[in-house]
Amino acid sequence: MSAVLVEDGPDKGAIWHFGEPVKEQRALEAGTAWADLSHLSVVIVSGEDRLKWLHDLTTQFLNNLEVGVWKSALILDPQGHVEYQFNLVDDGSQVYISLDKAYAENLITYLTKMKFMLNVDVRDASYEFVVLRAPGKTTDIGGPFALVPRAELSEMAKNFNEVATQVGTWALDAERVAAGRPRIGFETDHKTIPNEIALLNTAVHMNKGCYRGQETVAKIFNLGNPPRRLVMLHLDGSDVGFPATGTAIENNGTVVGFIGTVARHHELGTIALAIVKRNTPIEATLSVDGIPAAQQVIV
Repeated sequence: MSAVLVEDGPDKGAIWHFGEPVKEQRALEAGTAWADLSHLSVVIVSGEDRLKWLHDLTTQFLNNLEVGVWKSALILDPQGHVEYQFNLVDDGSQVYISLDKAYAENLITYLTKMKFMLNVDVRDASYEFVVLRAPGKTTDIGGPFALVPRAELSEMAKNFNEVATQVGTWALDAERVAAGRPRIGFETDHKTIPNEIALLNTAVHMNKGCYRGQETVAKIFNLGNPPRRLVMLHLDGSDVGFPATGTAIENNGTVVGFIGTVARHHELGTIALAIVKRNTPIEATLSVDGIPAAQQVIV
């Protein structure tokens, strides 16, 4: 079967599946799958001060980032709310940032304003480079990833197809939800802090110097619990439809949170990532558009 494309949302135009989503998910689990992520934006940061500069601006420890090692990072607002989420890699002379297209322009604007007197430069390189999900066992940030010149995309796709199965966003989302990895714009809103969404010690390095929003992250980490938590929901019924991202979650008629990514997993059935109030009883059966949902706590 030919590729079925995603029709809307941040992955619009990407491949959704090739007609055999169960086969694709199994290949992904086995480490014998690859995916075209060329719909994502790529931003380049160059200049000799690039790593220290990004180290100071983001939640990640980047001062001594090794060449070729992918890391995830966030940029927070002054109150500690998540503003940007991305993956990045350094090639020895430039840092390549991969992120959802909707956030790229504003990220470039923000980074450009923060240059001051440092030797750094920022530009959109989405027409020059693409990121692929490369064959291999899934890493804790959803990789492995391959950075490829856009002009070489067809050649790299041919090479990957010789050793692996190409998969779409259906398989990628099912794996991500099952692993409990949140995505900005799905499991986040204007109030989201990293403590709520299982990103401490992954996208957020807990032993580094000051960055914008760090006070909130550190205070809640050291003194208490965040007001909300990330959970995986098991939606009742094998033929249940997909509630839209942002749909309210209720407990006995009271709204306690919102749903993020919904996916149909080849073993777990219909599952979703969601944000709920921390005081929601773990054993409670919640309701999403009238569909019963059991919780599995992640944070």
